[in-house]
Amino acid sequence: MRLASMATTALNALTPKAAKPAKAPPKRAKRTAKVQGKARQGASFRAGTHDSEHGARHYKLFTPGLAADARPPPLLVMLHGCGQTPDDFAKGTRMNALAAEFGFMVVYPAQPREAHPNRCWNWFSRDDQARGSGEPALLASLTRRITHRHGADPARVYVAGLSAGASAALILAATYPEIFAAVGAHSGLPAGAAQDQASALLAMQRGNPGWRLQHPKPTIIFHGSRDHVVHPRNGRLAAIRAREPYASLRATELAGQVPNGHRYVKTVHRVGSGRPLVEHWSIAGSGHAWSGGSSAGRFTDPKGPDASREMVRFFLRHSLSARQRAALAALLVTAQDGR
Repeated sequence: MRLASMATTALNALTPKAAKPAKAPPKRAKRTAKVQGKARQGASFRAGTHDSEHGARHYKLFTPGLAADARPPPLLVMLHGCGQTPDDFAKGTRMNALAAEFGFMVVYPAQPREAHPNRCWNWFSRDDQARGSGEPALLASLTRRITHRHGADPARVYVAGLSAGASAALILAATYPEIFAAVGAHSGLPAGAAQDQASALLAMQRGNPGWRLQHPKPTIIFHGSRDHVVHPRNGRLAAIRAREPYASLRATELAGQVPNGHRYVKTVHRVGSGRPLVEHWSIAGSGHAWSGGSSAGRFTDPKGPDASREMVRFFLRHSLSARQRAALAALLVTAQDGR
């Protein structure tokens, strides 16, 4: 798991990002899903570049082989942790294999060194925690572009991340709730947990509840009980924040153990007997690493429950209708106009 290395990279997230915005990076050229019908084309994992008024980012996009008559596929945005790249994150999470199995697309935006010297998403920067500003605006723009250009289903768009990427994912879902139907956070901090370097370090060590969320958003959270980089309290606080916008939720708790691996406690919150709306997984003995991941990637713990598969299972139960997306967008515009 190389936790000492992960601790160094995560703590390096507190170093100042470059004063100037990243320049547009140079453009690069560049298992079939279980659906009925004749396959239209094979799966692919290709590099691309997105350019916007808020900056530019390289990304890697996985598209499954789909049948010609298949419905538009879901899209999952995966935000890597500090010191990682899209390829490394894809290998460690094995998300592309699940995308091929279930027929969804995955985009892995890349944080360049120009934006942060250790490739961390700037979750603790004020400019990168607001709608219409910084990294949330850039990532929202990238998500919309991929959805439109590659024919993803706008009702089934999700975001997940690890560590700094998890914190950025929670911020992105909070600032653009009309885009994302659900969010997953592994070893991260609640949205709004820090406003600068000093408060970020304190939150990582002790926990901080961050913002009260204005809009309900289905959320699944994983955190290791021995995470010495981001205190496990942050996972619990993020789950509390995710529950607050819902009127009344019923909690059920399930304890289990991976064969020859870690024990875990899964807490599920739902309305009545309906779909899970908030899940919190606490993995006993696991550190700051992606649970159930592959050792082919960095910062993974193969002995934990399969976080990737559980996130996909959770995500695919949630969607945002066109009416819901329009209503959320209108509310956000009204709120901004009233400031």
